[in-house]
Amino acid sequence: MKVLVTHPEVPSETMNMMMEKVDLVVCQSLPPNRSEILEKVKGVNGIFWACHEPLNAEILDTAGPQLKAVSTMSAGLDYVDIDVFKARKIPLGYTPTVLNQAVADIAIGLMIAAARRFHEGRQKIDSSTWENYHLNWMLGQEIREAAVGFYGFGGIGQAIAKRLKGFDIEKILYTTRRRVDSDIEQEFSASKVSFNNLLANSDILFVATPLTNETREVFNSTAFAKMKPNAVLVNVARGQIINQDDLYKALKENKIFAAGLDVMDPEPLPANHPLLTLPNCVITPHLGSATERTRGDMATIAAHNVLRGMVGEPMFAPAY
Repeated sequence: MKVLVTHPEVPSETMNMMMEKVDLVVCQSLPPNRSEILEKVKGVNGIFWACHEPLNAEILDTAGPQLKAVSTMSAGLDYVDIDVFKARKIPLGYTPTVLNQAVADIAIGLMIAAARRFHEGRQKIDSSTWENYHLNWMLGQEIREAAVGFYGFGGIGQAIAKRLKGFDIEKILYTTRRRVDSDIEQEFSASKVSFNNLLANSDILFVATPLTNETREVFNSTAFAKMKPNAVLVNVARGQIINQDDLYKALKENKIFAAGLDVMDPEPLPANHPLLTLPNCVITPHLGSATERTRGDMATIAAHNVLRGMVGEPMFAPAY
């Protein structure tokens, strides 16, 4: 059995584990090159998909009918044509939940950095424009007793909510398609509200939902106009959920107080992008799952997904 690995930097422990069971075909291009993937995928029985290239019919057709299983090394599947996999009955795995804790950590970091003006403060140091003799210099937003909103309240949202308990949050509001279990609502004293209610009443608003046709650019000029002027927006989901032109305008005109972004559109974000000029926008380069432990766990789950799927066993984390 042969398995294609689309990235040369998959942790060595995972690679060694797979090599004990199958022959590996490893792509060497950095960044991953689709032409190399299409060339090396021919004839393989499994695919360990460790990049964000579109995973679609072209890949499956090129691989051939002997393909038995595929797993991504990601929690998001917005680049995967899941309908094609379902139609062809090819098992598809992914790596959800294992990255929840790491992503929640960076969400809290972005919240504090945006609310307390870390980026702007560093700019003051770099430009030698300290004015701390003013009593109202560089005043930020209080996190204590804030009303916190979640657009999406799944595993990542709930992991963030656990970390907020030490901040004496006033209340938690959330907007999802389906209501979460009542015991989860009780644990976090959370209330399901409409999107408009979420916008109007959140002091801090976390975006933690998958990218779908319904969520794409749902945060736009109309949404920003409904938010509080002191609101802090944190996005750890997907960049396309926010209309970045509208966000730039809202931040520039102080329609909202600040934003913290770990995801953006496109990625990498060009160095001359307007958002990078704003003092009230804190941006990190999609570091949500970037810890050794989390990336290692993601690789292990993806590998077991592929190995189990190829022999007809249930995957650890099936996508459907």
